[in-house]
Amino acid sequence: MEHAPVFRLIVGLGNPGPKYAGTRHNAGFLVVDELARRAAVGFHFEPKWDAEVAPFGGRLLMKPQTFMNLSGEAVQNYVHYHRINHREVLIVLDDAAIPLGELRLRPSGSAGGHNGLESVLIHLASEAVPRLRFGIGSATGALIDHVIGKFEPWELGAVEESVSRAADAADFASAHGLDAAMNLFNKKP
Repeated sequence: MEHAPVFRLIVGLGNPGPKYAGTRHNAGFLVVDELARRAAVGFHFEPKWDAEVAPFGGRLLMKPQTFMNLSGEAVQNYVHYHRINHREVLIVLDDAAIPLGELRLRPSGSAGGHNGLESVLIHLASEAVPRLRFGIGSATGALIDHVIGKFEPWELGAVEESVSRAADAADFASAHGLDAAMNLFNKKP
């Protein structure tokens, strides 16, 4: 007998539109796109949530279309409507404090300066929201230029591998729990 997935909602954070496609700040979108590709499901825009969504094996994948700093609005609307506990939500986001290629799963904590995660935590009124941080490497100049900049050609191999590992981590965490996934994926590749 199959058990219900631990995470009923997996949210990739990013910015909508072609201008931001392929940027470091859209790492969350890349991961949920990979989950959708693996499941052979497509995203469609759902105005009720102001998000692109895709059904995914008893779960929902979401890419808020509110821009990064307002991501919590879409998440809150969906969570409240479906009465989902905030612990059943996995937020996937970029993190410039983590080296490119590394992942960090955590059950809770502060936003760590990430405006998209901060919006989610404020709108869900809790820091106990599981998250998967996707390392994008540290900025050599202004942080804003780094995060909204595209990955360099020499980084693309590591990005592709990290996207695959992050999708594996989200799947594993949803099937086996966050603690087991943290033990397996919170290691340097």
